[in-house]
Amino acid sequence: MVVEPIGIFRSEATFKFTLPRQGMMHSGHWGVVELSRGRCFEQALRDLDGFERIWLIFQFHENTSWRPTVRPPIPPPDHERIGVFASRSPYRPNPIGLSCVRLIAVEPLRLVVDEADLLDGTPILDIKPYLPKADAFPDAACGWVESQNPDVWQVAESAHFHEQSEQIRAWQGPDLASIANVQLRENPFDSSRKRVTVDGDAGELAIRMFRVVFTCQMDTKRLTLEFIRSGYPSDELADLSTDPYGDKELHRLFVSASATLPQDRLGP
Repeated sequence: MVVEPIGIFRSEATFKFTLPRQGMMHSGHWGVVELSRGRCFEQALRDLDGFERIWLIFQFHENTSWRPTVRPPIPPPDHERIGVFASRSPYRPNPIGLSCVRLIAVEPLRLVVDEADLLDGTPILDIKPYLPKADAFPDAACGWVESQNPDVWQVAESAHFHEQSEQIRAWQGPDLASIANVQLRENPFDSSRKRVTVDGDAGELAIRMFRVVFTCQMDTKRLTLEFIRSGYPSDELADLSTDPYGDKELHRLFVSASATLPQDRLGP
């Protein structure tokens, strides 16, 4: 069977850790399906306008391996691993994904969508309209998923964090507020799946070379993102000979503009 992509998905999401497990948890982050030219897709899009949601069938283009069992983010209470066919794991025998996204606009050879859990550059294999009468079964049994009991927290931002996060975005850096929310709102202290450390009522989340410092209110299950600091030591940041992540210029700009940044309570 030969499958040829019909287009490419474009968005700000370039790293897997920036996306939630389900697209519905990523509202407000628009992306665009750019369809290939010269294949009559202009006509293929006819009558799609008016549907609130569509299915995107795509390729997990960055995954090259799979295992018959996987460890889900919240495993069943009596065992750690489940069969891959009983999971939504992106590591599958055939790396095919399915996402139900919100359709914002239909343009010539472009679909603007929201609530997508796809990386930038994802090959799109097909598009289908979502039909609630045929596709939704809200009372269907969900097997082992029904036994899940996620540790859900509310994530808030301090004014200082918000200012820093918006400035980094203005410099074309990552959306640290969105990434931190994705990482911390469920099971925030699970260090097996995220680079997080906690000391008493303070914690730190590593997002590439940025560090997000947060405080915890255990009684109300509320996390407050307090401020951002660079994870580069000063001598390493000054070394221009190596830049493995291509982000040292951004960090130098951030450090220069944040000379009065509070000290991290978890260490320098």
